[in-house]
Formats: sequence, C-alpha cells, structure tokens
Amino acid sequence: MERVLGVSGTLLDGVSLEMTGKDVPRLEEARDALDGGTRINVTYLAGEDAGMRLAAARAVRGHGFVPVPHLSARRLPSSAELERFLAGLAEADAVENVFVVGGDPARPEGPYEDALSVIRSGLLQRHGVRHVGICGYPEGHPAIGDDALWSALTGKAAALAEAGLGGEVITQFGFDADAVLGWLETLRGRGVHLPVRVGVPGPAGVRRLLGYATRFGVGTGATVARKYGLALTGLMGTAGPERFLDDLAGGYDPARHGTVKLHFYTFGGLRPTAEWITRYRTGRG
Repeated sequence: MERVLGVSGTLLDGVSLEMTGKDVPRLEEARDALDGGTRINVTYLAGEDAGMRLAAARAVRGHGFVPVPHLSARRLPSSAELERFLAGLAEADAVENVFVVGGDPARPEGPYEDALSVIRSGLLQRHGVRHVGICGYPEGHPAIGDDALWSALTGKAAALAEAGLGGEVITQFGFDADAVLGWLETLRGRGVHLPVRVGVPGPAGVRRLLGYATRFGVGTGATVARKYGLALTGLMGTAGPERFLDDLAGGYDPARHGTVKLHFYTFGGLRPTAEWITRYRTGRG
C-alpha cells in the first residue's frame, strides 16, 4: 500500500458519507470517528417523510458536520412542498448544500420531471442554497441510455453555472476503478470540470453489496468481482474497498481526471465505515 498512500491520501481529504433519516442514532455512535466538518448526505427515501429528513439534517449540523439533504425531483408533489422543505432546511441552518436527483418514479408525482427542472426553478437559490450535487453514472444506468445520461449531466452542469450555483458530481458506487477513471476522462473531455466525488461502497457483507449492486444496475462480473475482492462463492463474508481505492489512486492523474474526492455509501453502517476510512488513511486498512 505504501506506493499509493500519498495519492490516495489526497483522494481521502474531505470525504463524504451518506445516512438516512432513520440513522440519527447511528450518527451519534459514529460522530467521534468522523472528522469535524465532514459532509454527510441525507438521502431521500420513499418511506421517510420530510420531518424525518429535516430532523436528520439538524442532527448532522448539531454534531458539527455539513448536512447535504437530497431532493428527489419526481417525488416532489408540488413546488409548494419543495419550498416548505427548503424553508425548513433554512431554519435548521442546513440549506446551503443539497443533492438533487431525478428519483425512481417512472412518472413524476408533481411538476418536476428531473433534477434539471428543480435547478431551473430558481427556488434553490431563493431559499439560500449555494452548492448543488448532481448524479454521475460511470457504469451507465439500467433504465437510461448513455446519450441521455451525458445530455442530462452536461445540461445540469451548465444550468448550475447559469444560476451562479457551485456544484459537484457524485457518482453511483461501483467496483471497477478502471471504468471510473475512463469515465472521468470522458467527463472532462465533454467540458464538465466540476469536482467529482467517486462513489465508494463502504465495508459490508458480500451478500448485501451484491444486493445493492443488482438493485442499482452495477456490474459485478467475475473479472470485476475478482479485482475488487468479492468472493461470489462466499456470500457470508465481508468486503471492503481497499483494492478498488488502491487501483483508483494508482491510476489517478489530476491533469487528466480533474478534482476528485470520495463519497462513501455506508452499506455496512456509519461507524464501521468511518473507522475503516481511518484505518485505510493510516495504512492499516
């Protein structure tokens, strides 16, 4: 690991993590293992209401971290509901940073058909949003073609610039560092120079990791699984992203790939993920 620690150390500066509205107790357990000022995304799950998301954002802020609440465009029933949620975030001092995603429903439940329409609404900056995260898919999307994905991403990046909003791209998690590095080069070649947070699956059970991969259309072919260290025949075991990050750090070139950081999906829990990051940083991962 010594060969890549210097580079991976750069990637590990200012990592971000995810939690759900139900994870407030888990956040309290993990807070001592996290750096002050860590960005923590609060996901927008269909089974959680606005009150739970607001409470989670308040908890993130209260523990000294930076809340990044998610907005799911197609799940927003009205512009009034979006404004109420943004106003609640402003009251909680948790509105400066948001992450806007299209969302799962095939048909919008309100006036917003995609993340771009939320960005273009003007409501974000009206309520105090200053920085917006948008999605990237290095391995594609199971229901959206590559041309449409690139069009959406470049359109959102342009809309953020037009609105005077800062931004970054957060990618779907994956197991193939080569695919991520290739996608980053293509992204820069298409003129998108926003910082990118590469999605990394935190340490978790192999069965759970494969379940999430199937749900989100992430490739787990035999070659990729072997490179990552997933034992497809040992579903009772656990796996961490050591090999993935070693490969990513070994191939990362700021001149070609731009500004890159890491975003951890906490499939195995907040505290185990935070503790794993500390071990990896110090060469004990």
